Amino acid sequence: MGALLDKRRAGVLLHITSLPGRGECGDLGKEAFNFVNFLHDIGATVWQTLPLGMTHGDGSPYQCLSAHAGNPALINIQWLADKGWLQTTDRCGDCHTNAEYTKSCLVTKAFYGFQSLADAEQQHDFKQFCVEKADWLDDFALFIALRNVFGHKSWNQWPDALKQREPNALNESKQLLKAVIETIKFEQYVFFRQWHELKDYAAKHGVLMFGDIPIFVSYDSADVWANRAVFKLNDLGEMDTVAGVPPDYFSENGQRWGNPHYDWKYLQKTGFKWWLDRIKSQYEMFDILRIDHFRGLEAAWEIPASEHTAINGRWVKAPGAELLAAIQEQFACLSLVAEDLGIITEEVEALRDDFDLPGMKILQFAFGDDSRNPYLPCNYQKNSVVYTGTHDNDTTLGWFEGLNDGEKQRIYDYLGWSSLPMPSALIHAAFGSVANLAVIPMQDILKLGSPDRMNTPGTTEGNWRWRFDWSQLTDDKAGHFAHLVRLFGR
Repeated sequence: MGALLDKRRAGVLLHITSLPGRGECGDLGKEAFNFVNFLHDIGATVWQTLPLGMTHGDGSPYQCLSAHAGNPALINIQWLADKGWLQTTDRCGDCHTNAEYTKSCLVTKAFYGFQSLADAEQQHDFKQFCVEKADWLDDFALFIALRNVFGHKSWNQWPDALKQREPNALNESKQLLKAVIETIKFEQYVFFRQWHELKDYAAKHGVLMFGDIPIFVSYDSADVWANRAVFKLNDLGEMDTVAGVPPDYFSENGQRWGNPHYDWKYLQKTGFKWWLDRIKSQYEMFDILRIDHFRGLEAAWEIPASEHTAINGRWVKAPGAELLAAIQEQFACLSLVAEDLGIITEEVEALRDDFDLPGMKILQFAFGDDSRNPYLPCNYQKNSVVYTGTHDNDTTLGWFEGLNDGEKQRIYDYLGWSSLPMPSALIHAAFGSVANLAVIPMQDILKLGSPDRMNTPGTTEGNWRWRFDWSQLTDDKAGHFAHLVRLFGR
């Protein structure tokens, strides 16, 4: 599925929030375009990001307020000023003195400017956007407006009439919050216009955009509030079971994610419409899509909601083959990647292989005592994506420095390059493997250590905040990457 992954390529893993700049997080402004230029210059043809949805307070892109909406924190304010919708005197020091609230206020001011200054074509474009996205945008805008009214409380803590989506209560809220709802829609319009300008620029420079779909959605989201039948909820709208994974490499207690599980019987009856709509939204944004926690399409780990860890759960089967067949039928040219890490069974491997999906190979997992380890390069297939590490791993330098001397020696015995330091040795191994796509986290290109890792699974503090600076990228580091691209025909 997907001809884009049939040839050898090199890519870089960097989330938009990790781009440099003056604000609290990277955005879709000039630095994003500069990064495309950098990728083009070093010969990388894939830019992989994390999910781009609107996050909760912890900043995790894997727990979003919508499966469709973009994250307004990624909006570039200068773009609004350049359009003439935001006067420079309104810009509050380029919105860099405060974070999300200030940016939201500036977008609101820009909407006032848009309403009075935008030409007829721009006005029509916004209205057309609202019509085209109405299937999710209407519910999302109302959801965010109500969430703001109720102090960001989860929807299950709202007044019963709104929690249960009683028509009269919804209609009354739509009227009372009409101006706020329109502003939220404008915010999404701006995000998607900025994103597609970046994506078009990347395409002109031969760079494919590689996105990520979390298999589950957050309970506190517009999707669950507006589509309760899609999820396993009791009569009160609460979760009796939650999603996660059992103990594994990342956590001895497993990971209790807390997401609702899908009511797969309902989804099957509806021809997987909710899932297909979700794929459509992401397919419009990306050239390649990774399904995070792919094994959950074969069976998912259900944990009683009363449990505080993920240890006492059970595997519950899912109709992954039927879902993937429906996706393949509707999106024949879509390039999908299976995140097949963790506890992988023969059934999961069969599901991946039956649909010819590339799996993931993580070199940091490769060097134990077993020569049959699937993460060793000698055991790869062409239809794979190899990484030194992912956003959930330590940086390669940090990982290597945490090993003992015997473990380090075993790695170099396998690689055979005792004079090549880390992380260069692991990047060399990834590029030299038969895997069609090799993706290197930006931290490894910059040779950074543990303080610069993106996320530590099972923790909630200090994650998702890492950013790089162009001063860290020397000519030697960029040149070495470009040399390996040429050397290994990527």
